Amino acid sequence: MNRVAVYAIGGNALSSPTGDKDGSSEEVLARVMSDVVDLLEAGWSIVLTHGNGPQVGHLMQLDDNVSHSMDSWVAATQGMIGHSLSLNLDSILNKRLRPERTACVITRVEVDPSDRGFQFPTKPVGPVLSDQVVMSADWDIAETKKGPRRVVASPLPMNVLDLEVIRKLVELKAVVICGGGGGIPVVRREKYFSGVPAVIDKDRLSSLLAIKLQADALIISTAIDCVKTGFGTEDEESHRVLTIEQCENFTSNGEFPEGSMGPKIGSLVEAAIHNPNLKSILCQPGDALKALKGEEGTTIVVK
Repeated sequence: MNRVAVYAIGGNALSSPTGDKDGSSEEVLARVMSDVVDLLEAGWSIVLTHGNGPQVGHLMQLDDNVSHSMDSWVAATQGMIGHSLSLNLDSILNKRLRPERTACVITRVEVDPSDRGFQFPTKPVGPVLSDQVVMSADWDIAETKKGPRRVVASPLPMNVLDLEVIRKLVELKAVVICGGGGGIPVVRREKYFSGVPAVIDKDRLSSLLAIKLQADALIISTAIDCVKTGFGTEDEESHRVLTIEQCENFTSNGEFPEGSMGPKIGSLVEAAIHNPNLKSILCQPGDALKALKGEEGTTIVVK
């Protein structure tokens, strides 16, 4: 069986749901597609996960009645983005005369209803709210730099309900597109599942998928070429290799903030801890194959 890589794409790398043409995002997406083809040609099987923040925000802004539940918006953007990625990638695979085809899985992820995130929601979602909505909506609302916005929980993923479907599709040599936006958050209540208003971190979910699938690599693509400490200062330093201990020390010293690099580093560390043989990598789109060889990006190692 081919080696398996879970490859995480940021939401800002994807086309806007408004249909607007963004040259920078199109260029980034082209690099992501290049990574996927390069990995396939090098003998890897690919599981693609993706963000959805900009897309969810736009759709929520269009909902004048603000009536749809958060889990419905995540499901909707999974379908929209998955469809777009699938068409793009299948076209490239056809042109390259490659045998693989894509498969999109609307992915549900179980979270713990007692996760402390539900007690202290902090994740801003959707547009800036009008005074009327602030006064009438039955939501948690917080003041942000942009103005008042709805905030929801960001619980840790516990279980991927569609894991065995994803596993089987990987065995069939499909390029699987799944886990969009961190997955659709659901909780188990006795014998039933129900959606909840929450946003699961996409990188945390990607790490869980890599662990559960016993993948050979977790690749988190982002806007920087490698992990840096002292970012933006005279002491800025780039790291090609970091041990888990170094990551933990840098995190404790505030180098990787929770709203920025923290979840990415934490996700890579978690995957490396569970499987020391897994290649746990951060790189920019277009550098995946070189990063796997240690020539680009940052690799997290146990020691």
